[in-house]
Amino acid sequence: MAGLSLYFEDGHDDLDDFGFDDYGTECDGIRITAFLDAGQDNLTPLGRLEKYAFSENVFNRQIVARGLLDVLREFSDNENDFISVMETVARMSEDGEPTVRAELMEQIPNIAMFLHESRPNFPAAFSRYLVPIVVRYLTDPNNQVRKTSQAALLVLLEQGLISKADMETKVCPVLLDLTEPSSDDDYKIEAVAIMCKVVTMLSKDTVEHLLLPRFCELCSDARLFQVRKVCAANFGEFCSIVGQEATEKLLMPKFFDLCSDSLWGIRKACAECFMMVSNSTSPEVRRSKLSPLFISLISDQSRWVRQAAFQSLGRFISTFANPSTTGLHFREDGLSTISFSLPHFSGCSLNSLNCSDISSCHTERTITHTPPNQDGRATPSPEHVSTADSEELHNFDNSHTLVPEEMHGSFTHTNSSDSPTATNNAKNTKEAEQTDENFNSFHYWRSPLPDISGELEMLSCQKMEEVLDCLQPHMDDPDVQAQVQVLSAALKAAQLDSPTDDSPTEPQPELQLRKGWLSATTIAMLACCSECKRINLRFQNVIPQQLLDQYLSMTDPARAQTVDTEIAKHCAFSLPGVALTLGRQNWHCLKDTYETLATDVQWKVRRTLAFSIHELAVILGDQLTAADLVPIFNGFLKDLDEVRIGVLKHLYDFLKLLHADKRREYLYQLQEFMVTDNSRNWRFRYELAEQLILIIELYSHYDVYDYLREIALTLCSDKVSEVRWISYKLVVEILQKLYACGADDLGLNFINELTVRFCHCPKWVGRQAFAFICQAVVEEDCMPMEQFSQHLLPSLLSLSSDPVANVRVLVAKALRQSDPGCACADELEETVMALQSDKDRDVRFFASLDPNKGLIDTAPLI
Repeated sequence: MAGLSLYFEDGHDDLDDFGFDDYGTECDGIRITAFLDAGQDNLTPLGRLEKYAFSENVFNRQIVARGLLDVLREFSDNENDFISVMETVARMSEDGEPTVRAELMEQIPNIAMFLHESRPNFPAAFSRYLVPIVVRYLTDPNNQVRKTSQAALLVLLEQGLISKADMETKVCPVLLDLTEPSSDDDYKIEAVAIMCKVVTMLSKDTVEHLLLPRFCELCSDARLFQVRKVCAANFGEFCSIVGQEATEKLLMPKFFDLCSDSLWGIRKACAECFMMVSNSTSPEVRRSKLSPLFISLISDQSRWVRQAAFQSLGRFISTFANPSTTGLHFREDGLSTISFSLPHFSGCSLNSLNCSDISSCHTERTITHTPPNQDGRATPSPEHVSTADSEELHNFDNSHTLVPEEMHGSFTHTNSSDSPTATNNAKNTKEAEQTDENFNSFHYWRSPLPDISGELEMLSCQKMEEVLDCLQPHMDDPDVQAQVQVLSAALKAAQLDSPTDDSPTEPQPELQLRKGWLSATTIAMLACCSECKRINLRFQNVIPQQLLDQYLSMTDPARAQTVDTEIAKHCAFSLPGVALTLGRQNWHCLKDTYETLATDVQWKVRRTLAFSIHELAVILGDQLTAADLVPIFNGFLKDLDEVRIGVLKHLYDFLKLLHADKRREYLYQLQEFMVTDNSRNWRFRYELAEQLILIIELYSHYDVYDYLREIALTLCSDKVSEVRWISYKLVVEILQKLYACGADDLGLNFINELTVRFCHCPKWVGRQAFAFICQAVVEEDCMPMEQFSQHLLPSLLSLSSDPVANVRVLVAKALRQSDPGCACADELEETVMALQSDKDRDVRFFASLDPNKGLIDTAPLI
């Protein structure tokens, strides 16, 4: 029997001697360690393991390798036996048959996890016996064994089972040897791939000191394009690990070389990882170096490169975002708030026009929305900005008042007619009326124009010079040039000596002229102030303009022909990220593109927008949402079901951002979600019920009763069980809303309707629904127990003798949770006792269950 093989071609019956019953390679249910059981050879289990582990029959050795984990469990209690098994594993790893080595390597991660959980000396045993096997198999001549060892190494790293010392002294040296210039090509390509995957699981120091220099060399491998392609595909991982300094110093030159590689596949891989590389660089490098590099990829001669670049364009643009421009901040509690800053460019904000004596009065606040102007531009809400900024913003609200109120607040400290300013204003009222006709070009603001010549002398010429400086970058715009000319002339006039107290009572012609120039100065400053805002809206400086132009061109039909037929879908997918990066003050840049995508002929494009419109609404704020997104949202509601499901899944998220009056308009449209293109699309109705549960809080109890109640009752009678069960929860939420708002009369009407429709329903599913609603009402404490005892409990008790056991189960659950001190306490106790002796064991179980214990959810069982 000593030479008897474990596998016989013609004698399967003899396998019983070894514990196997017709064992084959596909019989996973058989206990693999059966060969350790006592047989006819009188060997110990360890001896039998030794016998089959080194049997001449390959299949025997495969069986042993496959069952090593179970073998270790058998011998894990005895330390000596455990060491013997581990030594046997180490010897088996030198098996000459590749299939045996592959089977052994597949078990290494499982063995390592077992040792980690059960052996106190796991690190020593694992490092001594198993790590050398994994490392040696990385250089195995058989391709399957090498692939298996690579996969096992990644699993071990993900689980954190390989120590840092083993990685630095055993694994990394092998990878470095395999990536030497003289290494075999196949080994080298595989080693580069595994090195790039391993890098994400190693510490920054290990990567920077051991692998980064070799990676830089491999990026310039002139002989094997496969190596360069693998490096390009994993370039972003290296950048994210080593950080900004090493990326800009060592990796950026290599990345530029890869982006200009002669093979389009390598350039395509660079385009795909561009966002990760950009995240690892400074804003200056991102704008000055990476942006032109990306533009070159977008205009690459290869269509595949252009396609990958356009797909990554939105993600690359999102790396330019920062809180100061996007206005998005995250608090410590994880909630996001949007704080808004005034439009600015080149560091010169409208605040620079404030006088020094009020510059210290700024206090930061949070802006909640941005009301649109008559020209469609968005400005921050005045009541939520800083104190000085809120006054300043009255220049640009819907009334377009000319003079900032902050000037009146800072220069006029009293309303008394004795103040110098009040006297000066009264003196010049007539002159202002006479000269009003000269300001037709400024009818952008409200007329008549207030006369502020008395405050003019306090304006600083330096402030006007700062405005001139901030306009200089935009001198290519003719409108800007005209404003600069006006402001320059006004600045010269402001620099003239102002009249002194010794001046004649009757002003001389020269002084009159100066006064006219001074008034022009004020007007010019305010005009320039408005121009600054207008220019900032036209010329955004958050991202390079070329990137924005390329992104906006993704809706061009020609792009679909020359780049990618689904380029519009990629544009729609990344639009919320681009909008967040640009900020709501630059929404005008994307508005037309968004409207174009919303009417795209491809439903997949519209579906993408529908799924993200609630996120975009958060970015834009309630005012822009009402003006620009609500019409598109309404269009999606009438679209295909594939598009409607997008807005339905986030209906609550979108509606809560609207004002109450606008939100109420959608009450009339909720019923339309009950109609679908395909009546079998029950998940649509299920999603509607889930959203209605959330939406209840957005409306008054009257609206809930008048509109949502009918939808809920209809859904409760749905043909699909899943829809009915979620609808019962909706009914309970409606009841809770009514009683929480003190609408007991409406609640009673609803209860009577539920009783008639469900409790007295001829079908058992209706009666079951009533029992479930009662049980949920008690469990959620939706209404006062007195009301429950008076209006629901009698009907619930009547169902205790229902012929259907599924109904009685829910009745038992509801009654066990009911308050025993209610008005029907005696009848309640008798009914519970009767249910405890019910013929159905499930009914008996729930009727006897302790109400203080957590109840089992019976919905999946019924």
